[in-house]
Amino acid sequence: MRRLFRKIDNPAHFDWHCASNPLHLLRNPMRRTEHCLLRLLAMAPLALGLSGCATIAAAPTTAGTTAAAPKPAAAASAAGSAIASAAAPAAAASRPASAAAAASAPTPGQPPAFAVVIKDAKRSDGLIPVWRKDEKLWLEIAPARLDQTLMFSVNISNSIGERFLHGSSMGPNWLASFVKTTPTQIQLQALNAEHIATGAAQQHALAQSFSRSLLASMPIASAAHPESKAVLVDAGFLLADIPAYSRNLEAAFRLSYSLDRGNSHVTEAYATADMTTVSTNMHFAIPRLPLPPTTPTPGPQPTPPTTLPDARSMFIGYVYNFVKMPETVMPPRVADGRIGHFFDSVRDFSNDRKVQQKVHYVNRWRLEKKDSAAALSEPVKPITFWLDKNIPAEYRETVRAGVLEWNKAFEKIGFKNALLAPQQPDDATWDTLDSAHASVRWFFGLDSGVGVGPSHSDPRSGEILDADIRIGDGWGRGLRREIVEQVGASQSHDHAAHAARHLSGQPGMKDANAFCNYAEEAMVESQFALESLVAMGEITPDSPEAEAFVKGVLKHVVMHEVGHTLGLKHNFKASTIYTAAQLRNPAFTEANGLSNSVMDYMAVNLPLPGETRAALYDRTIGPYDEWAIEYAYRPLDAKTEAADLERIASRSTEPLLAFADDADAGGGPGGEGIDPLANRFDLGSDPLAYFERRLQLTRELWRRAQDWKSRPGEGVVRQRNMLNAGFGQLRVSADLVSKYVGGMHTTREVPGTTGAAGRQASFVPVDPAQQRRALDFLAKGLFSAESFRFSPQFIANLAPDYVEWQGRSPVSISAAVLRVQNAALDRLMSAGTATRLVDLPLYLADAGKARQISLADVYTTLQGAVWSELKRGGDIDPLRRNLQREYLRRVQGALVRSATPLPPDAMSLLRLHANRLQADLRQAAGRKGLSIETQAHLKDSLDGLTEALRATMQRG
Repeated sequence: MRRLFRKIDNPAHFDWHCASNPLHLLRNPMRRTEHCLLRLLAMAPLALGLSGCATIAAAPTTAGTTAAAPKPAAAASAAGSAIASAAAPAAAASRPASAAAAASAPTPGQPPAFAVVIKDAKRSDGLIPVWRKDEKLWLEIAPARLDQTLMFSVNISNSIGERFLHGSSMGPNWLASFVKTTPTQIQLQALNAEHIATGAAQQHALAQSFSRSLLASMPIASAAHPESKAVLVDAGFLLADIPAYSRNLEAAFRLSYSLDRGNSHVTEAYATADMTTVSTNMHFAIPRLPLPPTTPTPGPQPTPPTTLPDARSMFIGYVYNFVKMPETVMPPRVADGRIGHFFDSVRDFSNDRKVQQKVHYVNRWRLEKKDSAAALSEPVKPITFWLDKNIPAEYRETVRAGVLEWNKAFEKIGFKNALLAPQQPDDATWDTLDSAHASVRWFFGLDSGVGVGPSHSDPRSGEILDADIRIGDGWGRGLRREIVEQVGASQSHDHAAHAARHLSGQPGMKDANAFCNYAEEAMVESQFALESLVAMGEITPDSPEAEAFVKGVLKHVVMHEVGHTLGLKHNFKASTIYTAAQLRNPAFTEANGLSNSVMDYMAVNLPLPGETRAALYDRTIGPYDEWAIEYAYRPLDAKTEAADLERIASRSTEPLLAFADDADAGGGPGGEGIDPLANRFDLGSDPLAYFERRLQLTRELWRRAQDWKSRPGEGVVRQRNMLNAGFGQLRVSADLVSKYVGGMHTTREVPGTTGAAGRQASFVPVDPAQQRRALDFLAKGLFSAESFRFSPQFIANLAPDYVEWQGRSPVSISAAVLRVQNAALDRLMSAGTATRLVDLPLYLADAGKARQISLADVYTTLQGAVWSELKRGGDIDPLRRNLQREYLRRVQGALVRSATPLPPDAMSLLRLHANRLQADLRQAAGRKGLSIETQAHLKDSLDGLTEALRATMQRG
C-alpha cells in the first residue's frame, strides 16, 4: 500500500509511466488491480476539477534521486517531479482543455515541452542556467555540458558548533561530468582522475580497469529546447547527503542520524559564466535518543550533541558548486620531497618501463606575470582571499595583515601584489563558500580554538582553484577568558587526531593531513604563555599589551593557514634553527624572528624570571617559507625547468632551510615520530633544554598561582586555570622528551647532493648522552612526586564556577599527574621504541657500540626510577603508587597479550625485568612498619605480576 499511495501522490508520473510502458501490465499480471485503481484515483482530481467541486494539485516535490548507494531501479521509479509540477496547473484547471493546451501536451512516453515546465519561472544565466519557480528549481543542461569535465564541490555553510563539526567549512570535491545514460535519464558521475595514460590503447584499457563513481541520478524533466537543445533536470537530486556528512555525525556522536529529505530544501541558487551554485538546508534527524547503558559497556558510547535545542534534529547547510575547469590545463610542477608541498598524485600507466607509476604535482595557484620581461610585475590574476563579512570588525585588519604578509615571498620571485585581501561588503548577497571566492571566514563553536586551511585543486595539474580558511572565535575569546575547566582535559594530540579520523576516508576528500587543525595544542600553548606572563606581572589582563598579544597570535595563525592554502605543508623542524642564547636576545629575535617558517606549531618564547623578554612569537614569514614559495611559483622556462627546480631543491642542506613534516613529527595519521628535532611546540636547537626550561616555568607558574590574590571581577576560576595550563604544558613535554629514547635524527637528502660536510645519512641514532639525559629528566622531573606538591590550602580553594552545573567536583591532582606520566610511559614502553633500540647496533661501527645505550639500559633505568622505593624502603606516596600501577599494567599486558607484540629480544628483556621486579616486590612486601596502603599496594602488585608471569600468551 505504501507503494500505491506514493504513486497516487503523483498522477502525472503514473500517466507518463504507463504511457511509456504499454506492456507493463501484461508483464506484471499481479499488479493489474493496483494499476487500475491507481488509474482511477489519478483521474479523480481532473474529474473533480471539471465538475467545479474541488481542486487537487499535485503535491510540490523536488524528486530526483541521488546515488550515494547507486540504485538505478529506484532512480527510474522516482520520475521527474517537474512533470508533476507542470501537470498541476492542468489538473487544477476548472475549464476544458483548449486546443493550445492539447498541442503543448507531451507526446506519450516523453516529458513535457521545455516552455511548459519553466512557465512563470525565473532564469539565472550562467555556466549551468538555473530556473526557479516558488519551491521548484531546475538546472538547464545544454548539449555542451554533457560529458564536459567540471569541478563539483560541496562546502558546509552551517553546522552545529561542536566536536569539529563547524560551519564555514570546505567539504569534498570531485572532477565530474553530466552523462546522459538513457533518453530519459542523466547522471552526475565522478571521474576517475587519479589514473592516467597516453596512447589510445592504454586509455582504452584504463577505462576498462578503473571505474567511475555515481554521485547522483536524475530523470530528464523536459523535452529539449527547440533551439538550444538543452533539457531541464530537477535540482532535487541535490537534496541528498552527497558529501556523506552523516558519517561525520556518526563518528562524532555514535548516533545514526539520517537525512530527512522531506524537511530539506533549496535556499539559494545563482549562476555566473564560470560557476553555478546551489545552497541547501539539509535536515538530519534520529527518531529517538538511546538511553545510556546501565552497566559499563566496552567501546565508544552514544553521546548526543549538546548545542541543539533538541538533540534529535539538526540542520546542516550545503553549498554545491559546479565550476568550469580552465580552458588550458596548467603545466604541472613535480613535487620534491626535500621541500614540503601538498600535491595531487596520479598513477601514470603510459609507459611500463617506468618503475614508479605515481607522479606528484605540487598544489599551487596559477600565477603569471602581466609583463613577463619585468623583474617585478603584478600578476595577470592575483591570488585573492576575500575577508568574509562574518569576521568581527576589530579583527579584520589583523586578518588582512596575516594574508598580505606572504607578498614578501612573492616579491622575491618577481611578483608585486601577488595576494589581495579585499573585504566582502556587509550587504553582499553572495556566499564566500562558492567556488568563485577564496576566503577567510570566522566561526563560533565549543571547540573554536581552531584554524583550518583547506583547498580544492585540479588533480590533472595540481592547480589550486579555491580555498576557504576558517578561523575560530577561540583565538580571541579563548586567549582572554576561557581555559578548559577540567585539569588535564586538554590533551595534546587527541583532538587533532580525532579531526583527522573524521576527514580520512571521507568521499572526495584528500589526505587528512591537508586539513591542518592548528587547534587545542596551540590553544594550550598560548594559554600557558598568557597565564605565565600575567602571573609574572609581564602583562596585565585587558591591557593594550594583552590585546597586542592576542592579535599577534591571531596574525600568526592566519599566516600559517594562508601558507597551507598556498600549497605548503607543515614544517616541524622550523623551530630548531636558533640557539637558546639567540632566542633570549631581543635584538636578534627582532631582526631574525624565532624560526625559519610560520608553518611550524610555534611555542611562545617565554623568559624565565629575571631574564630579559625577547620577541614572543614570529611576526612574519621565514627563509624556509620564501624557499618553498620559490620552488612552487617562480616562473621557469619549460626547457630548463627540471634543472632549475633541482638547483632550488638542492639548497635543502642549508641550516636555515631545515624541514620535517607531519609524518616526521608523528602523533597523528603519520604514525610514531622518531626524530626529537621534529616536534610540535618546541623552540631552539636543543629541544631537551627547552623542555627543562618549561618545567621550570611550570613550577614558577604554580608557585605564583598558590600566592595569587584574585582581583575584583576576575572570577573564581583563575587559580584553576593556572593549574590546568601547567599540566597541559607538561603532558606535551613528557611525550616529546620521550622521543629522545630510541630516537633517530632524519635528513631529507637525495643521492647526488651534498652539503659542505658531504652527504649526511638519512637516519642517525640520537647521541647516547642525550638519551640518558632525557631518561634522567623524566625520572627526576616528571616521575617524581616532588614536582607536583601543592599547599593543602591551594587545593582546597580551587573553586569551580558555581553558576555552571558541571565541573563542581574538586580538582583531582592525581588524575592530572597520571595523564602527564602516561604520555611518557606510552612512548618509552612502545614496540617502536623497543624495535629501534634492538636494531641500534646495526647502525653503528664497532667503535660506537661500546658507548651506545641499549634496550636493557632503558628497561633497567625505567624500572629503577618507577620502583625506586623498593630499594630504599619506606612508604610509597599515592602519586607514585599510581605511576607504578600504570607501569605494571603495561608489563602485564605485554606478557599475556600479543596484539601489538614487542620484538623477541624485547620480550625476553621484559620478562627478565619482570622476574627481578617480582623478587623485589616479594622482599619489600615483607618489611615491617609500612602503612596499610603501601602494604596493600605491594601485595596487589606482587599478585598481579605473578599471575601474568604464569599466564599463557593470548595470541591477538
